[in-house]
Amino acid sequence: MSGRGKGGKVRAKGKTRSSRAGLQFPVGRIHRLLRKGHYAERVGAGAPVYLAAVLEYLS
Repeated sequence: MSGRGKGGKVRAKGKTRSSRAGLQFPVGRIHRLLRKGHYAERVGAGAPVYLAAVLEYLS
């Protein structure tokens, strides 16, 4: 038996997509609004990141 202990699996802290992209604007919220607003049938994963970066740059 290997002495690994009885510790249960600890879930890693979630990292926001904004912090992954190095942005202040909320990528998750922008993605939700793009989907909810019926701007397109499908919204890619990179679209809200790009839009958040543009909005942050302009503000």
